[in-house]
Amino acid sequence: MSTSSGRPRPARTDDLLALTEPARALVSAGALAVGAPLLRRAPRGEPHPVVVLPGWLASDVSTRTLRGWLRRLGYPVVGWDLGRNHGPRPEVVDGVRDLVRRLADEHGGPVSVVGQSLGGIFARRLAERSPRLVRQVVSLGSPFAAAPARPRRAASGAGMVGEYRRLRAVEDVRPAPALPVPSTSVYSRWDGVVDWRSCLQQEGSTSENVAVHASHLGMGVDPAVLWVVADRLAQPRGAWRPFRRPDRFGLRALFPEG
Repeated sequence: MSTSSGRPRPARTDDLLALTEPARALVSAGALAVGAPLLRRAPRGEPHPVVVLPGWLASDVSTRTLRGWLRRLGYPVVGWDLGRNHGPRPEVVDGVRDLVRRLADEHGGPVSVVGQSLGGIFARRLAERSPRLVRQVVSLGSPFAAAPARPRRAASGAGMVGEYRRLRAVEDVRPAPALPVPSTSVYSRWDGVVDWRSCLQQEGSTSENVAVHASHLGMGVDPAVLWVVADRLAQPRGAWRPFRRPDRFGLRALFPEG
């Protein structure tokens, strides 16, 4: 794995990021509680349906904070209601597409899909296959630009650190092609689970990459990430513009240059 300057990063730094993931996720949760008054000023847009997809081995419980936040902003938001995310099983792939199609029919328009980690990969694949159903995709720490081996099993303790190291072991990764719908990839160079380079897409008129300081596990509760999601969902249909770091209320400090 490399730093932004292209120099190799010491393996011990990667190990430290992996080991501190849970603690740093708790820091994000605490920052969310402190920053709640500022987040009330986040952008709001046209109410439209939003589906939130969980990460690997996670369920809708893991996206509860994010969904509650979006609901308070006025969006009709749902989880995927498919249990734990064990990977792209046929019933899961079909279930997500059927859910998005049903919501699009009920609301008379395409659906925004927000996916955390593996959920973001699902969201992008859905947009590739059924672009008329998807208004936009926002992925959070999703390594879609690389194809790591499918995890064999859930790990714990020292085994979990090994899984994290393997998921970060990508080489010669290049930004993925842009989607046929507007898309935002939120990534962090402090991600202790996946190589941040594997979260990048080619930037263009309707595609972008937005950097934050969050941990991988804390993406769904980090104030900066929540602001980005709100800002992206507030984009008018057909008039999407790239994210601009907010200058007010000191929020700019939450967003690195990239």
